Amino acid sequence: MMLRRGFILFLPRLVGLLVVACCLVSIVYMLACTPKGDNQQLVLPRVHSPTVKEGYEAILQEREEQHRNYIISLKKQIAQLKAELQGRSVQLKNVQDQYPDPLDIRLDHSNPEKVQANLLAFLRSQIDKAEVHSGIKLSTEYAAVPFESFTLQKVYQLETGLTRHPEEKPVRKDKRDELIEVIELAVGSLNNPEGNSNAKHRVYTASDFIEGIYRTEKDKGTLYELTFKGDAKHQFKKIVLFRPFGPVMKVKNEDVNMADTLINVIVPLAKRASKFRQFMQNFREMGIQQDGRIHLTVVYFGKEQMNEVRAILENTSK
Repeated sequence: MMLRRGFILFLPRLVGLLVVACCLVSIVYMLACTPKGDNQQLVLPRVHSPTVKEGYEAILQEREEQHRNYIISLKKQIAQLKAELQGRSVQLKNVQDQYPDPLDIRLDHSNPEKVQANLLAFLRSQIDKAEVHSGIKLSTEYAAVPFESFTLQKVYQLETGLTRHPEEKPVRKDKRDELIEVIELAVGSLNNPEGNSNAKHRVYTASDFIEGIYRTEKDKGTLYELTFKGDAKHQFKKIVLFRPFGPVMKVKNEDVNMADTLINVIVPLAKRASKFRQFMQNFREMGIQQDGRIHLTVVYFGKEQMNEVRAILENTSK
């Protein structure tokens, strides 16, 4: 009993001693494991240190040298362009002195007759450049500008674009106004011929217009060729007008006699004998019985139905 009581009294002291021993061991471990700050701390570079400052100065000096070289290069290019511009100006002045401006209406309004004469000379030069009096040699067939034909009510286009039929009806208002203006100018020119003002001549109207063709050359102007009824059955009036991106000018006014002109018609054909029979009936009524000055050539492809087509032609010939 004495031993148990003594052990119970000694147990709290033993526990306290163990706690104190553990605390001492922990403190010793922490002191032993903590790194030394003065000897092992990494040295970070400072912004104002001598090494970093020299690096920045070197970079700035290199950039400044690059900009200086770039500015020198730009100055050289500007000097070259100025010299080239001056040379071109001298060349242009020499050309202008050698070939004076056909208009010559820049600031001189003191002589309106001279200005008008120079303007007409310029427009005439535009006509000479276009294919009015003679054709020009083209590099390919794609460079040719096709004509479009027109009557008082319709326009027939060769370049149809996305349209299904070449016939344009009704005609657009801008194009209709343009063609009506051309027809009126042609009628006025026919009723006021140059020379022989005292001679009697018939009075033309828009109803005498048969058909016309026109095309526009983008760098020159628009060419119009209009055909009117003549004084006799086989005579026609053909008048050529040209709009050189300015007022319309009369180019030609001549009589055309078609009495001795033979018209050649070439028909390519393959099969379709029934359609060809209907065509020959119309051809006989319109071409042979009314006129007669016409020659038909049929180019047949293949052998099928060729005998039937030959029989149709023989019957027509008889």
